[in-house]
Amino acid sequence: MSLTFRHVVAAAIALSLSGAAMAQVKPSPAEKTIQTIRNSTGFKAATANLDREYDRIVAETILLTEIPAPPFKETAKAQAYMAMLKTAGLSDVEMDAEGNVMGLRRGSGPAGAPLVVMAAHLDTVFPEETDVKVRREGTKLFAPGIGDDTHSLAVVLGYVRALDAAKIKTRRDILFVGNVGEEGPGDLRGTRYLFGKGKYKDRIGAFFSMDGTSPLAVTSGAVGSRRYRVTFKGPGGHSYGAFGLVNPMAAMGATVVEMNRIVTPTAPKTTYMTSVVGGGTSVNSIPDSIWLEVDMRSPGKAELAELDARFLQIVAAAVDQENAARSTRQGKISADVKLIGDRPTGTTRDDAEIVQITAASVRAAGFQPLLNAGSTDSNVPISLGIPAVTIGSGAAGGGRAHAVDEWIDLSKPETLRGMTVGLAALLAMAGAP
Repeated sequence: MSLTFRHVVAAAIALSLSGAAMAQVKPSPAEKTIQTIRNSTGFKAATANLDREYDRIVAETILLTEIPAPPFKETAKAQAYMAMLKTAGLSDVEMDAEGNVMGLRRGSGPAGAPLVVMAAHLDTVFPEETDVKVRREGTKLFAPGIGDDTHSLAVVLGYVRALDAAKIKTRRDILFVGNVGEEGPGDLRGTRYLFGKGKYKDRIGAFFSMDGTSPLAVTSGAVGSRRYRVTFKGPGGHSYGAFGLVNPMAAMGATVVEMNRIVTPTAPKTTYMTSVVGGGTSVNSIPDSIWLEVDMRSPGKAELAELDARFLQIVAAAVDQENAARSTRQGKISADVKLIGDRPTGTTRDDAEIVQITAASVRAAGFQPLLNAGSTDSNVPISLGIPAVTIGSGAAGGGRAHAVDEWIDLSKPETLRGMTVGLAALLAMAGAP
């Protein structure tokens, strides 16, 4: 997951008003809905259950974190999570063909009606051999993948049990999902399947992705990305005996240099990165193959398309330049351009119900909401026009995501307060009584 802050929702207004003036501000429909939910007996009973089960949620965070789940190898973690969904009392618990696991909590509405999804991703960025043993120091837990996104999986389980303990019956069905493929090369394959081929694909009326920890973030913008692996090929040869032949490394180097001269827009923020290289034979050989990986991102569809086109032009020009600069008597340089990632762009409008409800829930918990754009599982539904946001698990603090020294702070009072954000928003969108 990655985020770029867009704007602060109503923060400046709220901070500038005096207490008396604030009392005269008429609450919005979303704020009224959230306040009604938070004042309800059911919500209070549900949050009391989260309090009672806090140690269990922490224990489940640790248990799940210590099951490796690198991209495309999430099965062990998925099976463990599926068993937990069953134990939590959901119906129709299953694993789909892509590896997502899910369970349904029936509402009072008609079967087959639109439902709400609450999802968290199973995979992490770390390779299989990474040490994922959790180290605890006071209220802090340290381990790769613990905040992005394993704690979210445990919080979602906590929500399921809390709703049952409080005997809350929503109008809409809620589908709880542990999905695969959010990180890196996974390219959102889990949510793509959920919305493209899954059994509930035509029923999803609203989508929450719980990713990361911040209780303030409301990710309503989808940062799209285009990722390539470009393999430059040539005849190769001895560094001395074949000197003068075309060199694929020269074409790759020219591509890197030229790409890093591109000036991109700051609004919307548009970025690129020449990130990974590999290939070659030996220090005394002209390589016959060398490759480069590139990442490009923007929440703007047009801006991303323009950057993408410019990159492809640069590759073609670099190949032509090298073929013109040195001998091609043994063959020419070529470039095999392979798209390895393609995340869609889009935005859930600020005035959409799910954005208004979630922002109101953040405020009601005592935080100032931050609307932002990011690259998350919500990219898929947002690109399809389905109301979606990504929220945090509510931990008191966290840091170093995608690093082996990743950590979260699960100080109980602050984290419980953060957890109420997602719970109230989910109940509002699912039609709590």
